[in-house]
Amino acid sequence: MHANRTLTLDMQVTEAGAKTTADVGMVTGDGRALHGHGAARRRPDDPDVPQIGDEVALARALFELGHKLLDTAASCTVLYPFTNPK
Repeated sequence: MHANRTLTLDMQVTEAGAKTTADVGMVTGDGRALHGHGAARRRPDDPDVPQIGDEVALARALFELGHKLLDTAASCTVLYPFTNPK
């Protein structure tokens, strides 16, 4: 079976002083809402480059979301176990 699916990610990055947070959300094809959160903190001696904090916080949020998505898929395999046709 060949099919194309489009899933949309909602990403938000917030910087407050030396701390950057990111939130990533999506809805799966069966309507489950999943969310990931990430944070980054700039040390006092680090250069003030907001893009770095954005990227680190987003990467962490996407990493968390990815794990939740894998857990969701794994729980679906219990409902729809693989059968090996003979």
